[in-house]
Amino acid sequence: MSTVAQTAAPPREHYLNIEYGIKSWLLTTDHKRIGLLYLMAITFFFFIGGAFATVIRLELITPAGDLLTSDTYNKMFTMHGIMMVFFFLIPSVPAVLGNFLVPLMIGAKDLAFPKINLLSWYLLMAGGMITLYSVIAGGVDTGWTFYTPFSTTFSNTHVIGAAVGILVAGFSSIFTGLNFIVTIHRMRAPGMTWFRLPLFLWSNYAASIIMVLGTPVVAITIVLVALERAFHIGIFNPALGGDPVLFQHMFWFYSHPAVYIMVLPAMGVTSELISTFSRKTVFGYKFVAFASVAIAVFGFLVWAHHMFVAGISVYAAMIFSILSYLVAIPSAVKVFNWTATLYKGSISYRTPMLYAFGFIGLFTIGGLTGLFLACLGVDVHVTDTYFIVAHFHYIMVGGTVMAYLGGLHYWWPKMTGRMYPEGWAKLSALIIFLGFNLTFFPQFVVGYLGMPRRYHAYPPEFQVLNVMSSAGASILAVGYVLPMIYFVWSLRYGERAGSNPWGATGLEWQTTSPPPTHNFHETPVVEQEPYDYEALPEVEFVA
Repeated sequence: MSTVAQTAAPPREHYLNIEYGIKSWLLTTDHKRIGLLYLMAITFFFFIGGAFATVIRLELITPAGDLLTSDTYNKMFTMHGIMMVFFFLIPSVPAVLGNFLVPLMIGAKDLAFPKINLLSWYLLMAGGMITLYSVIAGGVDTGWTFYTPFSTTFSNTHVIGAAVGILVAGFSSIFTGLNFIVTIHRMRAPGMTWFRLPLFLWSNYAASIIMVLGTPVVAITIVLVALERAFHIGIFNPALGGDPVLFQHMFWFYSHPAVYIMVLPAMGVTSELISTFSRKTVFGYKFVAFASVAIAVFGFLVWAHHMFVAGISVYAAMIFSILSYLVAIPSAVKVFNWTATLYKGSISYRTPMLYAFGFIGLFTIGGLTGLFLACLGVDVHVTDTYFIVAHFHYIMVGGTVMAYLGGLHYWWPKMTGRMYPEGWAKLSALIIFLGFNLTFFPQFVVGYLGMPRRYHAYPPEFQVLNVMSSAGASILAVGYVLPMIYFVWSLRYGERAGSNPWGATGLEWQTTSPPPTHNFHETPVVEQEPYDYEALPEVEFVA
């Protein structure tokens, strides 16, 4: 394997070796080291959540509930959802790649508030540990949505423990968003105007707005659930004078935009990959940038499309149905512009590009099935079936994880100074794509046929599709484990990477691999438009 890249010796002193010892990592304020701390943390939470998913798919191989009791099954899918949504998907791209890259991409030495950045990581870890304690203590059976009045009155499990864990992790998200917003506003290098920002930064900026404005709402909601559960204050329980629909309004006001906290940064990663590996500027740069902001704004206007069968009025449902269709427009702008960027591009099928293709394909399937759910009649038919499970996994897992892994491969040489083994990486990307589709596409079918979600036993006619889904999950698991193995291997044996192994534009490629602690020896000055590949010499990838 070879790249455009040069196999240059790493700089004598860089952020990885400037200090040694666990203390130097646990007390670091370097955004790059904190990005790696997040990488280790969310990898841990990902495999915890994946273990719960494994047990769920094992249970569903047979129609009878013969592996788990219904109570244990309820706890399994609840903890799978909580760990994956709040401790992996939401922090994955922003916290890992965003932390590492935001200052580098704007030519800054660090984030605006380095100590708060470290505090954010500790808050995520504290929240994760509190939530895991609730698992050890007996688990939670409410589903990750904590619907009331079950969660406030009837559940006998550790709701408050899990809720406190999520609440603490929420502050991590708020602080990270604030840090990104202030940094992008105040610390850009000379010449780095708003329309010279890489699209990864536009998407992280838009996601940060959601983090700052939306997360406090779910934090308040969780506190209200705890108050009603602990002190029997009538907020959501109709028996106490409360309103359970109010909970759903408050919960989805955050939790629908939260989808875009996951997907918007993933879209930013995809823009970077498409441009670099097609050697072209992103078609309609400004449209793609504004589409990120538009998605963030629309994301706050469509929460009630999760509530078409919850008892809201027909007129309200119609309005939210129309708004849900509208959010497809900026999303489609991005997909069309990526496709136009590829047209007549000099395309290289390196691993990050394979993941970018995977993102576009899976996100498009997830987005198109979202249009079905925006339609009132179809939504009523498939609500609370496996069709919903398949839809949000295509968006949140297929889309976000594909982009996250693509970004991780793309910037791995910058993070570590080492290349990964290209052959194994391509094999892993292929396994993940095939395994994912075999896992979740049958769920569209079985859901449309009427199999409800969250059931641990089901009629025998659904078994074939469930066996296909469980077989796909096994393949998917192999695909997810492979990168962890070869990334660790590459730290010692990987080919040395030059400062710009992909021949890419962007300030992060103008410094050494790995970068020095202060990122740049001299403050860079930006004089070119983003993705100006015509100004760069021709490069040739050799796979």
